[in-house]
Amino acid sequence: MNLFKFFGTAADKALEGVTEVNKTAQAETGLESQIGLIINGIIGVIGVVAVIMIILGGISYMTSQGDAAKAKKGRDTILYGVIGLIIVLLAFAIVNFVLGALSN
Repeated sequence: MNLFKFFGTAADKALEGVTEVNKTAQAETGLESQIGLIINGIIGVIGVVAVIMIILGGISYMTSQGDAAKAKKGRDTILYGVIGLIIVLLAFAIVNFVLGALSN
């Protein structure tokens, strides 16, 4: 099996999916859909920040060199990042549920 052909086909399928989502988003011009797009964009940015905090906490923990205070700070940063990521995922689910209920 040619891996380049496989990944090329997968990329084409993903691009078709993104194009379809864009067409759907452009077709829906209602207030609910525009608010949903804005809120989902904000939630996406916050999710990226949470993942970055988890990564930074891991780096801090790994580079603590046995210093208990630095290790605790790294563990706390990872914990807060995970909690933030869980909150973002729950917020995403709640927002999409509410907007789905409003649009129907």
